[in-house]
Amino acid sequence: MKRGFKIIKAYEGKGLSLPYRSTTQAAGYDFEAAEDMVLPSFWKELIRYFFLKITKVSVAESSDEGYDAAKALLKPKLVPTGIKAYMQPDEYLQLTNRSSNPLKKFLVLPNGVGIVDADYYDNTANEGHIFFQLLNFGLKDYQIKKGERVGQGIFQKYLIADTENNEKVTKRTGGFGSSGL
Repeated sequence: MKRGFKIIKAYEGKGLSLPYRSTTQAAGYDFEAAEDMVLPSFWKELIRYFFLKITKVSVAESSDEGYDAAKALLKPKLVPTGIKAYMQPDEYLQLTNRSSNPLKKFLVLPNGVGIVDADYYDNTANEGHIFFQLLNFGLKDYQIKKGERVGQGIFQKYLIADTENNEKVTKRTGGFGSSGL
């Protein structure tokens, strides 16, 4: 097995599709949402935050409480795919947005590009479950339906520098967003 996709245990038997290429020369594998979910409008959440701030004078602008409230409201949402990816040790899966998402649906990947490392597969924290981090900058909430294509994955090789300091390289111990901790 060189590289490919599997459904994680929590989503087995729930009618998910493995990622697929839509055309014969497509570089990216289309990922679908594993469940229905709502992506709130960034603007609606921002307006709600400022309205709450104005009506609750007790939350000072520079307070940690005010900052934490804004952060929670404006945080990107993780769209579950129910999929994990296996690959060679010198490869990674690059997660990218679909070109139609910003133009037609106002959905963006706030991190620009996601990286799924080879050692993310079957990690103990979440079995290697791949999520797409999305932000809705449209004026209305966006309803993602199960089976809707939310992003693409492209397998890539990478190179290692001759001067790499192996003392700083550790074994993965967590799931989403855990490398380098």
